[in-house]
Amino acid sequence: MSHLRFRKKQILFFFILFSFCCFAQQSNISIPIDAFHDGIHHWNLDHATRNYPRYESSQIKEIADNLVTYQNKDGGWPKNLDWLAVLNPDSVKESLSDHYKESTLDNRNTYSQIEYLAQAYSYTGTENYKLAAVNGINYVLSLQLPNGGWRGWDVDAITFNDDVMTGVLNLLLDIVEGKSCFKWVDDILYNKVSNAFDRGIGLILRCQITTNGVKTAWAQQHDNNTLLPVKARTFELPGITANESSSVVLLLMRIKHPSKKIIESVKCAINWIEKSKIRGLKVEKISLPEDKIINHEYPYDNIIVKNKSAGPLWARFYETDTNRPFMCTRQGQKVYKLSDVNPERRTGYAWYGIWPQKVLKAYPKWLKAINKKL
Repeated sequence: MSHLRFRKKQILFFFILFSFCCFAQQSNISIPIDAFHDGIHHWNLDHATRNYPRYESSQIKEIADNLVTYQNKDGGWPKNLDWLAVLNPDSVKESLSDHYKESTLDNRNTYSQIEYLAQAYSYTGTENYKLAAVNGINYVLSLQLPNGGWRGWDVDAITFNDDVMTGVLNLLLDIVEGKSCFKWVDDILYNKVSNAFDRGIGLILRCQITTNGVKTAWAQQHDNNTLLPVKARTFELPGITANESSSVVLLLMRIKHPSKKIIESVKCAINWIEKSKIRGLKVEKISLPEDKIINHEYPYDNIIVKNKSAGPLWARFYETDTNRPFMCTRQGQKVYKLSDVNPERRTGYAWYGIWPQKVLKAYPKWLKAINKKL
């Protein structure tokens, strides 16, 4: 009798799965592709002419098949491709240099493909998507440094730039918290993920920069041994960064049962964000004539103008000792005015932004929830 009940449940399960898959194919269900925008943007920088067809976001199977096709044997993905492009994958791969064929977490890569494939599997039941996601997760776990961190493309250091650390840890947190598209993760893989997540969060807390005895925020890159801020590319000198630090705080606020250390870390970072607001300035885009355009993706120049009614801005970089905002030339010279940055870097890099606004908006709700638990 028990065997018969099991068979009925099994048949019911597959019927529900089949019905849902049919529904997904017939409706306009789509999986968000925002996580691919960075990689696609970099593809576009090198491909001014893009006259090929592209999949619609509702074409889940086609996009997922694309991701599986481009996955490397190690489980990761090369960066800076148009994942929605209807192109011959072999031709695309052949056009890449050996270095750019390698798997990487850079430019919000690999963990984004894993997340998409997991969701595609939950919609379609296609086992190949789950297998690809498992291989991707194992690849990410294999990259974790002995100190608990992950590195990016440009320098062998703990990397917050391009959401390397936070992107990976958000993925692992989805698995740890049992997000619906990861319900299939078995106990062995779950335990590996949980351990890696705890080590990563512990490292984040140790990396938080302290100035004059006060905890502030984080740098783009931290040394693997000393955990001090280090430079990456020539125009990315060591400093406290408002952009990447915002991603760190949002990650920490996602943790449902934060420790006292995590709570203290978030509160200190919020204090730094409030202290580092820049008021009365605004970044404006100025159109350029055709012969002055350096890159087709940025047909404008950026200038700073005074505007008393402008909302607060934050600089990408602040000096660790003075908290003074700064920028850099392509050659690595520190400057304090946007007009002193090379024209190509003025538009091709985000020196100012409103990244912490999401953090400040989420903070009161988080603080209220935390106070209820204390």
